[in-house]
Amino acid sequence: MSVQVWTYLLVGITFTLYIGIAIWSRAGSTKEFYVAGGGVSPLANGMATAADWMSAASFISMAGIIAFAGYDGSVYLMGWTGGYVLLALLLAPYLRKFGKFTVPDFIGDRYYSNTARMVAVFCALIVSFTYVAGQMRGVGVVFSRFLQVDINTGVIIGMIIVLFYAVLGGMKGITYTQVAQYCVLIFAFMVPAIFISFQMTGNPVPQLGMGSTLNDGSGTFLMDRLNGLSTELGFAEYTDGTKSVIDVFAITLALMVGTAGLPHVIVRFFTVKRVKDARKSAGLALLLIAILYTTAPAVSVFAKINLIDTVSNEEYSLMPAWFKNWEETGLLTFDDKNKDGIIQYVADKDRNELTVDNDIMVLANPEIANLPAWVIALVAAGGLAAALSTAAGLLLVISASVSHDLIKKVFKPNISEKGELWAARGAATVAVVIAGYFGIHPPGFVAAVVALAFGLAAASFFPAIVLGIFYKKMNKEGAIGGMIVGISLMLFYMAKFKLGWLGEIPDKSEWWFGISPEGFGTVAMIVNFVVALVINRFTPEPPEEVQEIVENIRIPSGAGEAVDH
Repeated sequence: MSVQVWTYLLVGITFTLYIGIAIWSRAGSTKEFYVAGGGVSPLANGMATAADWMSAASFISMAGIIAFAGYDGSVYLMGWTGGYVLLALLLAPYLRKFGKFTVPDFIGDRYYSNTARMVAVFCALIVSFTYVAGQMRGVGVVFSRFLQVDINTGVIIGMIIVLFYAVLGGMKGITYTQVAQYCVLIFAFMVPAIFISFQMTGNPVPQLGMGSTLNDGSGTFLMDRLNGLSTELGFAEYTDGTKSVIDVFAITLALMVGTAGLPHVIVRFFTVKRVKDARKSAGLALLLIAILYTTAPAVSVFAKINLIDTVSNEEYSLMPAWFKNWEETGLLTFDDKNKDGIIQYVADKDRNELTVDNDIMVLANPEIANLPAWVIALVAAGGLAAALSTAAGLLLVISASVSHDLIKKVFKPNISEKGELWAARGAATVAVVIAGYFGIHPPGFVAAVVALAFGLAAASFFPAIVLGIFYKKMNKEGAIGGMIVGISLMLFYMAKFKLGWLGEIPDKSEWWFGISPEGFGTVAMIVNFVVALVINRFTPEPPEEVQEIVENIRIPSGAGEAVDH
């Protein structure tokens, strides 16, 4: 069977599975809609958390970034993995014991203020919409390449699937769908990695294959081969870094604390019965995530070597079918500058004739390596599973922020449970439509902002959550001031140095403290902490009952059942 037939078959089977799970697990109450009834097992929640966490950015983009950035790309591995550990150990158990449905709900109650709640809702919507727009665009790219449909049509199909199981099942439907999606995406990521590792080095374990010698009898190590190819083409050695130490530190920390402040991941820990189950599911999720994250560097190396060997100094007319297919998506372009029909893929921008988007590396890797058609199709199904699982989690955050944190807690406190459930479904529907619109008509800044969503979360949520848990005298004035200043500073820096909204984008030499926009979330977070603590020093302490709540959530004894409000 052809790749397209295999893709239709595998994607059809997985989509049918997702829809079937949504029908089986449809939500009948707001608690089921927001937190799956609070009765999910640690294993199921661990798998769902891993799927929610590993978005299209992890499945499709991360190995692609590492493939082209080399050593510099390691900041994403360190930051995202470290951030999950930070979230699991520092925040998740305490937030679970607090017993709230959403991050804005925690901030609104902890800081005894609807103003704090609304600022948190605003931050959650900014982070979630910028993130989800990239997921929907990823769905469109996968559909356009592997199912031969227009990108816009692919986005619409993805919208319909997400709408069905997110609106019908809420968190309950999403949770069990994400369990299935984890199985699909991890299988889809590992199978081609194992194939190619064995093909190139004779070692079926990708993590070991990356450090092995090529099986061509030359005795050359794989990484030495890639360094040699890179320098021949004028690129820096793959194993050398070009970023400054302070920028590497800032980016890694911004990704870490941004991860720990991502609302769609935090809410997953509210779906289990007990605080200790939150800890168990966090540990299980980390192990499940590590399978993909330790494999991604190997995939990046395999993909980069195969790409260079296939295209560099080769005749364009002799390029295999995959090359022409990806050209049609616009993510791979060949500009024959010297009109000789030979592809010049070099570091010199004036002579380089090939432009390769980072995001095609994982998806095209099995095709470049001539793997069987079913493996190529499996990767397409995995990419869709990764994008849809995270999109669903983000859409639920948006839905809950509107229906629970704004309508129920601020504007209409007496709304019935049935009314709130309908409001949640309505908000989810509107959110899916808006996300789909941005997927179909992406503003020029969407691709840039998605990578910076972590900086926005770091600048806004992380200090308010940490101080809310560990400093009982932290008051509403300090938290609100810190969040507003932090996210405003981050948005300003993005607008000036990344998006060009304030005129021409300045040169790197003008970065503040030598820190890139991707790492500036660290600075904005520190400013948030400082502003919050200074304002707190000169304003009244929080009420005694709030301080008692903070004391209580940090007491391990009697923490078996979380308190529900």
